[in-house]
Amino acid sequence: MTAQSVPDPAPRDVPRGGLRASHDDREAVVEQLRDAAAEGRIDLDELDERLERALTAKTYAELDALTADLPRPPAPADLPPLELKGGLHGASRGPGRWDVPAHVIARGGLGGVKLDFSRAECRLPEVTVEAYGEAAGVTIVVPDGWAADTGALDPGIGGLKDTTTPDRLPGTPLIRVTGSGGMAGVVVRHPNRWERRKLTNDRARG
Repeated sequence: MTAQSVPDPAPRDVPRGGLRASHDDREAVVEQLRDAAAEGRIDLDELDERLERALTAKTYAELDALTADLPRPPAPADLPPLELKGGLHGASRGPGRWDVPAHVIARGGLGGVKLDFSRAECRLPEVTVEAYGEAAGVTIVVPDGWAADTGALDPGIGGLKDTTTPDRLPGTPLIRVTGSGGMAGVVVRHPNRWERRKLTNDRARG
């Protein structure tokens, strides 16, 4: 008589508030609290108390309670397109924390552009990046677990170098890259060794 396998228990529908918060979730609340203090919405004593609670919070419910009386940040759909122009001296966004709009335009110019999503706050399922390599190129850094679709980009003379992996974690955005490589090309990659080390050190200090 063969033993019958025991079926897995039915999945539980856990409310958002009961889900475990990540380091990035806690850091996003810390940034919101610091902004609120800078705007005069909470005083320094209250800021210190809320920061301590934010850094030790374990669930979304604990974090939500700390910002319930503060204005909500603009919804991603309300953010205007972000345009970066390399110009003569170059331009970059990241690797610090920044809010990602649905549309980003990067023009390499003569100085180049680097667009780093490593610590970006992205609440969208998909982001379109119009990249124009022009004379100095555009580099796009995509976190591990995020995916990029570069099929619509015209490589131009400078070409396209895409070293990202297709493995996409649930809940992460798709970075859809369009535009043209121009003279210098477009590079799409995950963080390199130095960038990974810096991210680890920053998180340890945070």
